[in-house]
Parts: sequence; structure tokens; C-alpha cells
Amino acid sequence: MERTDAALLAAAQKGDREAINELLVRHQARVYRFGLKMCGGQEDAKDVLQETLLAAARNVQAFRGASSVPTWLYAIARSFCIKHHRTSKFAPEHLESLDAPASDAANVSDSAGGPEDAMSRDQVRSTLSTAIKDLDPMYREVLVLRDVEGLSAAEVSEVTGLTVEAVKSRLHRARVMVRQQVAPLLGMGEPESRSPISTCPDVLALFSKRLEGEISTDVCAQLEDHVRRCERCAARCDTLRASLSLCRQAGQEGVPPRVERSVKDALRRFLESPA
Repeated sequence: MERTDAALLAAAQKGDREAINELLVRHQARVYRFGLKMCGGQEDAKDVLQETLLAAARNVQAFRGASSVPTWLYAIARSFCIKHHRTSKFAPEHLESLDAPASDAANVSDSAGGPEDAMSRDQVRSTLSTAIKDLDPMYREVLVLRDVEGLSAAEVSEVTGLTVEAVKSRLHRARVMVRQQVAPLLGMGEPESRSPISTCPDVLALFSKRLEGEISTDVCAQLEDHVRRCERCAARCDTLRASLSLCRQAGQEGVPPRVERSVKDALRRFLESPA
């Protein structure tokens, strides 16, 4: 029977090195995906993963379980991502800090098909990856943690140190920006509407807020009524729903074998070294 995170953590804190290894390997894909989307390349993501797992192994005794193990690991990984941005020789001269204040700035079918279908799916995924990469880091991290990795807004708040309200504010902006880039490839054109655009509510922001439980029952009912009557707004909501589905699919990616072997060896060497 597979041991729970709590059981592995308890054993790890008693000095069980196999438990430490099992616990960290269990969550390595999460850390790798976060590093990949925040730092942009496999080598950088490998470094973030390795540094995060070694730091967690080194400091497991200090972890008191106030948050979940994944949330703890994301917080460690985030610190290494920030460090990477500050020290990389390839970083732009001016880069917004992850800690900087915010500026004013549907399900997608994945069934087997022919080569053209596969090419289309690959193009959509590539566009999604680019859209996420193009976000400012302060927007990117909340979208990756919430919509790709599936953390709650409260857990994202724990990782980033932001208030839940700030997390949600950045998340709504990030979702709309990603949807804008992905929508043209989803085959969900926005039909013409008899009503002028100026009379329509901001359905994308409202839809995103609805997902986070931020609008009242009355406002939700008004939104649903408008979407039923306005094909253009219904299509816009469908493309946002589809882009969120793509984000969830991106949260299933694993660690490349080459990276996994390298990190596994580094972790094993650390765990086998004299205390």
C-alpha cells in the first residue's frame, strides 16, 4: 500500500532517507513543470528541480506541515526561479520581479486523428506554451500554479506570499491574455451579434471571477442569461473554457528521462553522503 505524504514526511523527519527520496520523487514532475514554465528551458528547469529537491531534503526537519508538501516545494522552487532571473546572463536588462506589484497593464478534444489533426493539436499546444511564456512573471506564476498545477487560490497565496485577492486579480488578467493568443487556433470563431459590443458586459472577466466564486448568485444568473442570448459572448466564454482545459492538460506533462536520471543521481549522492 502506497504511503501518504504525511506518513512519508513523518518517516523522513526521523531520518528515513528512503522516505525522503520517495516523497520528493513523487512530486518532482510538479516542480519540473513549474521551473520549465517560469524559466523557459529544460536545462534551467532541471537546475530548479535539482536545487529544489536537494534544498527540501536538506531542510525536511524544519518543515512543520503547515502547508501541503507540494505547496512547500513550489515555494522553494519559486525562490530558485527568482534567483535564476536575477543571475542569468541571458536575462533581459529590465525584468519585472515576481514580487513586484501588479501593473495596469470547453474541453479540447485530444482524440486520435490523422497527421493534420496531430499537427493542429501540436500547434495549439505550442501557442499555449508561448502565450504562457509571454506573460509577465508575476502573472505567469499565478496562472501556472492555479490553472496548470491545480492549486487553489489560497494555496497559490501561500506559495507566492500574495493575498488571495491579489492572486485572483492577477489570475483573471493572465487568463484573458492567454485566451487571446490561443483563441484564433481553436476553431471557435466569434459570430456577429445584433447588439453592439459596448452593450455587452466583460464576459471574460466575469466568467473567470465566476470560476473563483467571486460573483454573487444574481450576477451569475445575469451572466448566464446574457450568454444564452448573445452568440458572440457565448463563443468568447467557450474559448476561455477551452484555453483553461489546455492548461489542465499541460499539467500532466512528466519529467524527461534524461533530466530525471540526472536529478535522481544528484539526490541519491546527497542522501548517501555522511550526515
